[in-house]
Amino acid sequence: MPGKIPPDSCDGLVRLQRVVHDLRSPGGCPWDMEQTHLSLLPNLVEETYEVVEAAQSGDMEHFCEELGDLLLQVVLHGEIASERMAFDLDKIAHGIAEKLIRRHPHVYGDSGVADTEGVLKQWDEIKRQEKGNVPQAFLAGVSKALPGLSRAAKLQKKAAKVGFDWPEVGGVLEKLREECGELEQAVAAGDQEHIAEELGDVLFSAVNAARKLKLDPEVLMTAANAKFERRFTAMEKALAAENLTLEAASLEVMESAWQAAKTKEIK
Repeated sequence: MPGKIPPDSCDGLVRLQRVVHDLRSPGGCPWDMEQTHLSLLPNLVEETYEVVEAAQSGDMEHFCEELGDLLLQVVLHGEIASERMAFDLDKIAHGIAEKLIRRHPHVYGDSGVADTEGVLKQWDEIKRQEKGNVPQAFLAGVSKALPGLSRAAKLQKKAAKVGFDWPEVGGVLEKLREECGELEQAVAAGDQEHIAEELGDVLFSAVNAARKLKLDPEVLMTAANAKFERRFTAMEKALAAENLTLEAASLEVMESAWQAAKTKEIK
């Protein structure tokens, strides 16, 4: 039987928890009842990217909606864990609140740190202390589950903290040109394994350039994808206006329509 709908007057987060609890309870939603921590991971990743897209769009109403979808994933994981008496949403919230308090002694304690650089160094030091100062590789804390571009940027950023970095962006750009040259040589040689390796080096160097220019490579890639999709769609519409399909149009005709779409967009 359907559960009693939680009153609209109650706290929003509490209401959401009650709804999720009903969906997971006997007589609730079959799909929700079947979900596990692992089965929900693709949804968690997808919702995260949709939040990013909404934030970039500048549409605050859409942004709010997507944040709600992401919050639902967190509440679902909390509900599933609570059923196993492992932890619950309250423990998740309490844990992160306590972590923030511990790692902000300049706000909640007597630390004299006053700038962003000092705050970040202090954060890393407290984090090491929390883990018992157990010796480990310096880069070991960078999650292997991160998307490739994001992980590359994080590895580079962490290495830069100990001075392993180009002093200026010019050095990074020179390295990027060098890697492009090595890729050209690998392509000329026709060695697929070498080509793959050198192309990876080009991507890694491009990420490094983004980092030095204080740009997020994932955000840049998202924007580049959107631009390509927008111009390709404009090209497709232009061809359709000439009664041409993508399959029927020659490369030269498509390139002409692409350039027209590009010019129109720039104007």
